[in-house]
Amino acid sequence: MNTKILRNLAFTIFTCYATLAVSASPHWSHDEQATWWAIQDPTQNVPLNYPFGECGIGKHQSPIDLGAATINDSKPLSKLAALYGTDTAPVFFNSGHGVQVNTSTDYKGALMIGEESFPLIQFHFHEPSEHVVKGKNFPAELHYVHINEDGRIIVLAVAIDIGDENPIFGTILENTPHEENGKNASAGIQINPAQLLPADLDPANLDYYTIAGSLTTPPCSEGVQWYLLPKVITVSAAQLEQLKGFYTNNAREAKDLNGRSLLSSQ
Repeated sequence: MNTKILRNLAFTIFTCYATLAVSASPHWSHDEQATWWAIQDPTQNVPLNYPFGECGIGKHQSPIDLGAATINDSKPLSKLAALYGTDTAPVFFNSGHGVQVNTSTDYKGALMIGEESFPLIQFHFHEPSEHVVKGKNFPAELHYVHINEDGRIIVLAVAIDIGDENPIFGTILENTPHEENGKNASAGIQINPAQLLPADLDPANLDYYTIAGSLTTPPCSEGVQWYLLPKVITVSAAQLEQLKGFYTNNAREAKDLNGRSLLSSQ
């Protein structure tokens, strides 16, 4: 399956982030996340008129409280490598729910899990973080979204703390439109997504935690495998305020583990 088809498939699955979509989804916001499951689509018949039902009935929902999870480091895990490289034509996109960068049609960057390749489709930001540690949020969180040819979704998550200014993050903020669904495809700026990874981790051999989960926005579909890095990246306090100028509190609350544990590569 070629890269363009993969991206179209990803845009269909990620209705909340899509630049292309088969049909419009019902409106939702983070303010009403407790009742996402009850949002109706009047254009559909029962039971499809509750397209976000999994947000309420799902048992493997994301995000989670990492501090509440049992960590299992006894199982051998596959090598994780973020082989991203430079994208020469990224699209800076305001999804209506967050700041996002869509990779270009010909972009070859991917996350390697063992011998499997998962192309990087887009990456986006939440403020504050979605994953928490003993109830405490980080200031923000970065999600790299990948999908392979059989439709499996992988999300690589990186916590963001306040510290040194982040030049790549600044470039993204400066080039993202402020209007909902606005996109900037002609900035002429090259972005290497790997430059947003923690500097003290080797992109070609990442330490990580992993857990089965879901999309963190409607339709909250399960079957998403999450990979969470043990190190943070930093942005300046001024950059965090700039991010808030787009969206604030665009984070889902932590969900029950329901017997899940974190697997650790360390």
